[in-house]
Amino acid sequence: MENTAMITTIQIPSPVYTSAERLAQQLDVSLSELYTVALSAYINAHQQSSVTEALNRVYTTESSTLEPALVALQAASIGDKPW
Repeated sequence: MENTAMITTIQIPSPVYTSAERLAQQLDVSLSELYTVALSAYINAHQQSSVTEALNRVYTTESSTLEPALVALQAASIGDKPW
């Protein structure tokens, strides 16, 4: 996947912008880097919640229990060593 940058104009409330400027200075990163990291984290959080919601929908109609033979195989593959 090609990593290209896009130039865009957005409106940010002054208090948020000022706080972002301060944080970027404290972290020694550019505002662009700060916004990219923050937006990436926000997107990731929402994608994860979408996956959780989809799994919750599946498990309202499907059982989430494992067959005893599968549980035994998983336990055997782990062994008795502490994690």
